[in-house]
This record gives sequence, structure tokens and C-alpha cells, in this order.
Amino acid sequence: MTVLVLTQPTDATADLVIAELNERSVSVCRLDPGDFPESLSMAARIGPDHLSWEGALCGQHRDVSLSEIRSVYYRRPGAFRIHPDMTEQDARWAQAEAQAGFGGLLYSLPCLWVNHPHRNAWATYPPVALATAARSGLAVPRTLITNDPNEAREFVSALPGKVAAYKALGTTHPSDRDDRPQALWTTQVRPDEIDASVARTAHQFQEWVPKAYEVRLTAVGHDLFAAEIHAGSAASRIDFRADYDSLTYKPCQVPEHVAAGVHMLTYAFGLQYVALDFLVNSDGDWYLIDVNPGGQWAFIPDLRVPITRALADLLERPA
Repeated sequence: MTVLVLTQPTDATADLVIAELNERSVSVCRLDPGDFPESLSMAARIGPDHLSWEGALCGQHRDVSLSEIRSVYYRRPGAFRIHPDMTEQDARWAQAEAQAGFGGLLYSLPCLWVNHPHRNAWATYPPVALATAARSGLAVPRTLITNDPNEAREFVSALPGKVAAYKALGTTHPSDRDDRPQALWTTQVRPDEIDASVARTAHQFQEWVPKAYEVRLTAVGHDLFAAEIHAGSAASRIDFRADYDSLTYKPCQVPEHVAAGVHMLTYAFGLQYVALDFLVNSDGDWYLIDVNPGGQWAFIPDLRVPITRALADLLERPA
């Protein structure tokens, strides 16, 4: 039986898990869906004699039978690369057909997924994630999602200090230089900074929680791994992603009520893996601000080995 790892060619985080599985003599096949259809092919059949899809995925360096796949580690697969000679219209059609055919075939595999992309997609929407977290018993900051400038100004004016965290709704923005996607960091917003441009799309405004530190909590199956993240610069105190070099980490325990809420949240979404970000104030209250089912975890040194082993345990378990 084989563990199928779906990710891009350069993924140091996936490399850690693959190396751990190799040490355990577990068969691993690493493929990038982005190689389809140019250098990755498939052929699968179903019918009266086959109640599930039978066939194989054939990559540049390794083939794998669909019936041999025990689990799938869905990390960060690339987008389908369509032949450059196709017209724009034909390329859009080929892209959609590739998603329906190749993607649909993968999604039908009756095995353990970490995580199934449909479950990832559902948990990635902040309105869904925050509502599910609140129903699971986790505290979330007061949050407004709107395209009404007046509603936004009124909301921020009513917050302590008249300041809010403005956060993108989980999306990236094209760079001004080369149209490559770039992350939008969290920023502080005050009422007089909100203008009519808010009306042009949806925006998320969140209560600014004065934090003592942040916590990155990673759930792998039923196991929880948490570390305090202490900011060492002005930029990282607003958004720790803005200055990783200034951060220090300290593994920490998870309060029982938070652990119970996290288990309920992962059950609600059907996730085997998720990275959660919490703000912790001076009173020790934990506020969930982000749910990322594909979040990074290897950047916290003391948790790198435990999480690697937990993921390998999960992927290795009998189908």
C-alpha cells in the first residue's frame, strides 16, 4: 500500500513527512497535479465489473495504481499546466476538463485524506470558519464582514480604542510588478481611514485584541501541538507573518476548554489536519482568529519532529 503525496516539486515541509515515511519503509509516491496533462497521465475504468475506479497515475518518475493508495497527503499541489499552443478559450476549457476528470478521479478515492480538498475549501472561508468555531465553544473576536463604509465606520468606532484589525478574507492580491499573488498582512484601521472604496467588495474588520502573545495550534488527528509565538518587532506584533526573523517560540499547553472546542471544530469540518491561530491576552483568554487547513507547521523548531511523526502515523495507519 502506498501513501500518495500531492504537492509541488519544491515543498520542504512535505519533504519532512516523506523522509519520515521512507525511514519507516512505507511506500510513498509523490506527484504534482500541476504536471497533468503534459507530463502526468492517467487511465481509469469503472463499470459493471468494477464498482470503484481502477487504473493508474503515471508520472515522470513513478507510477501508482489507484487500488494501492492507502492515504493521500494533500499539501500544496500546483495548478494544471495546459499546453501553451492552445488558444485562451481552448485552454480555459481544457483547464475545466482537467479539474473535472483528473481532479474528480482523485477526489473519488475511498481512502484517508489529509485533508480532502473539498473539506479544505469549506473550512477556508472565514465566515464559515468563525461561525463553526463559535458554535464549537471557541472565543472569536467581534467581527464585521461588509461592503458598507458606514457600517464599517460605525463598527470600528464602537470598539475599544476605536481601532480594528483589517484582514483579507483568506485571499491573495496580485503584485503590481508581475501579477504574482502576494499575501495581504493584517493592518490596523481607524474610522477616519475608511472610505467609499469599501463598497467595491467584501471586507473583514475584527476587534483588535491586545495580545500578550499568539499561539499556533496544530491539530493532527486527535493530537494537539501548540506553541506561543512572541513578536520581536513592530511589524510582527501586528502580523507575525510580516517578520519571521524576529519571532521566538515556546511550546505550551492547551487549556481544556480550548482543546474541546478544537476537537469539535475539526469534527465539524471533517479535517484530519488544521493549523489554528489564537491571540492570548494578558488575562490568558484565547481568541481564535484564523483557521487554515493547509497551514505551515515546520517553522516552529520544537514542534517540527513531533508533528512530522504524527502526520506519518496518520498516513501510515491501515486503510
